Amino acid sequence: MTIQTTTRKVRRSFTLSPEAVAFITETRKRRGLRSDSEALDLLLREEILKSKRQEIDAAYKEYYDTASDEDLAEQREWAELTGPNMFIGVPEP
Repeated sequence: MTIQTTTRKVRRSFTLSPEAVAFITETRKRRGLRSDSEALDLLLREEILKSKRQEIDAAYKEYYDTASDEDLAEQREWAELTGPNMFIGVPEP
């Protein structure tokens, strides 16, 4: 997973359990990172992305759980109309 790094970092000091430090160090080694700080930053960024995805998934679930039968029928109709033709004329990446 590629994650864009920020240009400006903030120096902080944290007290961590030995297990957490070992996990960060193992992550650094396994992923070939330059420092434990980089490994911790990567782990936190991944967790932020995971959290944001979960929020989006929850919003979709909330929408579909509360959408009227009429709204769902309209969406089903649009999906059937566009279906496999949706990407005709769109260049592949």
